[in-house]
Amino acid sequence: MVKYKWVALSNTTLGVLMAAINGTIILISLPAILGKNGIDINPFAPGTFLYLIWIIMGYNIITAVILLTIGRLSDIFGRTRLFNLGFVIFTVGSVLLFLTPNKGNLGAIELIAFRLVQGLGAAFLFANSTAILTDAFPANERGKALGLNQVAALGGSFIGLILGGILSVFDWRYVFLVSVPVGVFGSIWSVMKLKDNSIRDLTQKLDYLGNIVFGGGITIFLLALTYGLLPYGKSVMGWSDPWVIAGLSVGAVLLILFPFVENRVKQPMFKMSLFKIRSFAFGNFASFLGALGRGGLMFMLIILLQGVWLPLHNFSYASTPFWAGIYMIPMTLGFLTMGPIGGALSDRYGARGIATIGMSIVAVAFVLLTFFSYDFSYLPFALVIYMLGFGSGMFAAPNTAAIMNSVSPDNRGISSGMVATVRNVAQTASMGIFFTIVILALSANLPHYFNIALASAHASSLSAALDSTPPTAAIFSAFLGYNPMGTIIASLPTNLTSTLSSSTIATLESLTWFPNALAPAMMHALRDSFYVGAVLSVVAAALSLLRGKRYFHPGGKDAVEKYESYGIQREDNNKKNEIYGKTVTQEKVMSNDRKY
Repeated sequence: MVKYKWVALSNTTLGVLMAAINGTIILISLPAILGKNGIDINPFAPGTFLYLIWIIMGYNIITAVILLTIGRLSDIFGRTRLFNLGFVIFTVGSVLLFLTPNKGNLGAIELIAFRLVQGLGAAFLFANSTAILTDAFPANERGKALGLNQVAALGGSFIGLILGGILSVFDWRYVFLVSVPVGVFGSIWSVMKLKDNSIRDLTQKLDYLGNIVFGGGITIFLLALTYGLLPYGKSVMGWSDPWVIAGLSVGAVLLILFPFVENRVKQPMFKMSLFKIRSFAFGNFASFLGALGRGGLMFMLIILLQGVWLPLHNFSYASTPFWAGIYMIPMTLGFLTMGPIGGALSDRYGARGIATIGMSIVAVAFVLLTFFSYDFSYLPFALVIYMLGFGSGMFAAPNTAAIMNSVSPDNRGISSGMVATVRNVAQTASMGIFFTIVILALSANLPHYFNIALASAHASSLSAALDSTPPTAAIFSAFLGYNPMGTIIASLPTNLTSTLSSSTIATLESLTWFPNALAPAMMHALRDSFYVGAVLSVVAAALSLLRGKRYFHPGGKDAVEKYESYGIQREDNNKKNEIYGKTVTQEKVMSNDRKY
């Protein structure tokens, strides 16, 4: 008979894999979804950028906002019950996306709404998978189990790029349909096989004040961050928009107040007392900064490949989304190589050294990316992004295992929600930060390089027209695999285009003119973002190093057995029985801890 722990691992891994794939599958398939055979909207029409941002980021925003609440509900009502509900909600969202009835702007709004439903289901899956595994596996095997689960979570993000490219070739609706049979199977399997091994306290209540302060703060802040990416007036971005400023300010104030609120409510949703545990605190800080550095990286590399490198190597614009996914495979392989191994090594040697080395490798890879020109050789590039995946895999599982090992069984649900919240908030904020860096750098440098390229094509008369092209249009033309020059030239007054020869127009609309014009400014922008990623990764590595010695919380039988396997005996059987119980206070746990 298969041991329950492997049933739990396979089921939670399936759920996390499905949710992670759908987090990125839309990135590669957007050209098909938005195109003539999809919902048929012009990605360069005024106001369309807002739809694009929400289709991409709405899934992550709803997931980040709701994770903490789900973690608390899991500790009250049971982790498997809410995990099962996540499968059902996610499947419903996938069906709705497949059936999206309308086209145009209304179709875009429907896609956004149905993606939010999907994101809600994903939040239930993410918030509970780590806690279910921690309950199912003994302490000396958790790193391996969580390593495989983390491979599914981050590996699924990379698999989504490839799968989206393949499915969208046939029909954009298949991008969403593919999740339905997986969701139905997962729902049935989880209901039949998953057990609730959690320690629950039915006297717990929801922290309504904390939910209002945190949910309101993070929602307002992320919304303002999203709208800050939109043009405002004559500015290329919306950071001077009074509503954006107000949103960022109010959101920041609420988030700053949140820890103080949680320290004063009777049953907090975000247990600040857990941050007294050194391994928990430094592990989460390192996770936040690591995700903040890596979260927007995939977008930046896809933009580079789709908008510059692939067209310069004679790939048609229509095919660049698919091939960008293919050329990102080394990053997936790097993570698949080290994810399970890193978790297994942390079971044997602890997380501090392994996770620190992993994040240091990520920092080095970021620095190496700054040395590439836009017309790089692929093999060195592949090796560097393999390093990124390798280092990420080396960090993720040991860090998560160390965090979850440091908390008592009755806190695993809320801890899992806290871990997932920290990571998802950082990843969502990272996209806004990286987009901001790139857009600002493009706004400063793009007109200069466009003028040089126009002069070389004998089309300097178009300088004023291209200078007014917003950087967001350049970014999304690259991101969606469009060559915007045909659209731009068609929209110009005839007194400008009539002075251009047919050969000049052919040059401007060629496969390589726009990438060559965009590339120097784009590389300036990307290098800035890579430097930021490197700095954040270095700080995350330092925090990982400061997590302290290896630590297991003594609040459970598996932890006691782990201690005794290392020759650390309990002198007092009464104390051991006390640790097996469910009523050990945080102060008693802290005073009875063992480190080795």
